[in-house]
Amino acid sequence: MHTTIYKDVAVINAKIGKEVVIVRPVNIYGCSIHDNCFIGPFVEIQKNVQIGARTKIQSHSFICELVSIGEDCFIGHGVMFINDTFINGGPAKGDKLLWKTTSIGNKVSIGSNATILPVAICDNVVIGAGSVVTKSIKNPGVYAGNPARFIRTI
Repeated sequence: MHTTIYKDVAVINAKIGKEVVIVRPVNIYGCSIHDNCFIGPFVEIQKNVQIGARTKIQSHSFICELVSIGEDCFIGHGVMFINDTFINGGPAKGDKLLWKTTSIGNKVSIGSNATILPVAICDNVVIGAGSVVTKSIKNPGVYAGNPARFIRTI
């Protein structure tokens, strides 16, 4: 049976899978959220974002355009994804050609208040709370700090 639970949410032009729970209030538009996901309150998910099956996104997180999150992931409270690196010394001011992509693999857990710049993170990674990920992560393990560095294997 296809069940999606909406509780006073702003969901516009989004593809929502089966058994997805979305808790109010949220701002979700133009994205794709696969089956069995949880989206907590005060979350914004922008257009063209892909959220894999069984992923949980906790409250106050911001997932901007050009982000792809794999399956079985956990995004902690207040996690911020960035797509504009201010390459010209300031905001891109609507020039989306200057924005960059972020790709999160499967079974990735990102701790509360982490900031994820445009990077690729492989499968089976844990990002510590408050970390700032400035470079792609190619090997599974635990990463933490500012900038995030490899701490240990899982």
